[in-house]
Amino acid sequence: MSPAVWPRENPLEERLLHVDPRAGRLRDARIADLPALLEPGDLLVVNDGATLPASLHGATERGAAVEVRLIGELSEGRYAALLFGAGDWHTRTEERPAPPALGPGDAVTFGEDLSAVIERVPPASPRLVEIAFRERGAPLWSALYRRGRPIQYAYVAAPLAIWHTQTRYASQPLCAELPSAGRPLVWGLLLELIRRGVRVASLTHAAGISSAGEPALDALLPLPERFDIPEETVAAVREAKARGRRVIAVGTTVTRALEGCAAQHGGELQAGPGVTDLVLHHGFRPRVVDGLLTGVHDPTESHFRLLEAFAPASLLHRANSYAEEAGYLCHEFGDSYLVLS
Repeated sequence: MSPAVWPRENPLEERLLHVDPRAGRLRDARIADLPALLEPGDLLVVNDGATLPASLHGATERGAAVEVRLIGELSEGRYAALLFGAGDWHTRTEERPAPPALGPGDAVTFGEDLSAVIERVPPASPRLVEIAFRERGAPLWSALYRRGRPIQYAYVAAPLAIWHTQTRYASQPLCAELPSAGRPLVWGLLLELIRRGVRVASLTHAAGISSAGEPALDALLPLPERFDIPEETVAAVREAKARGRRVIAVGTTVTRALEGCAAQHGGELQAGPGVTDLVLHHGFRPRVVDGLLTGVHDPTESHFRLLEAFAPASLLHRANSYAEEAGYLCHEFGDSYLVLS
């Protein structure tokens, strides 16, 4: 399937394929049709995490070029990160050269105002590290936004600016990459949903990277990720369930947060922060989420396999074949599926 190579001008005109698991039916639509596909009382839950400028190009103390991609914040000024060698997003991720060998105590400098020290190299891979920035607070955030760029991949047509990788309702800067399922939800569409009686609630989930460019590392994705669920969202979910209405997650990040939280509390959703290592798969039975709005992805990607928690693999493959033949576009700026009975 062809990727979308750039954000499109009118998200409302983007394609939306309604996949009905109960009826085994596919229906062509547009993002603008979403209010007509939901019902009064349904609850749409979005991820309000903002996307970081998580790609940082720097040099080691010996002058070797290295790209550090921030995966997720561990504590103030400390991040899990992924290392790449020389080059940039123009080269396919899996073809990037290996980074220089770095270990605890080694420093990387990104400019006169930003530097970090390697604290730990987990056993999974020498490319997976934990780093601590020497800067803290406002100086760190200012330097990150001066020096960093959004993570992007070789199929994108040109360098992305940070605003290309934000949802309209983005809030806390915690995401390594764009929580792309919510990208086409413009304010007018959200207001129309609310006008028709669909409730909209939010949570924050630190969306991680989608590709490490190395099979062993890609097999570990998604890595554990932080989330924070407000009390108002927990109350909205409970009310929707009590009234027999549907809870629709905007993206697998929202699904991981809701289902991961419920799994940690005996099936009950609890407000507050947490970390989830939940991996959705064909055998997983959702307790909270009834449907999913998500981007179009290739069947070879791990993201596609996550959808099997909501629909049979045979129906998803049929949907993918139809979408490919109909000219749907994939990846973060691509078209969407609504998997909902």
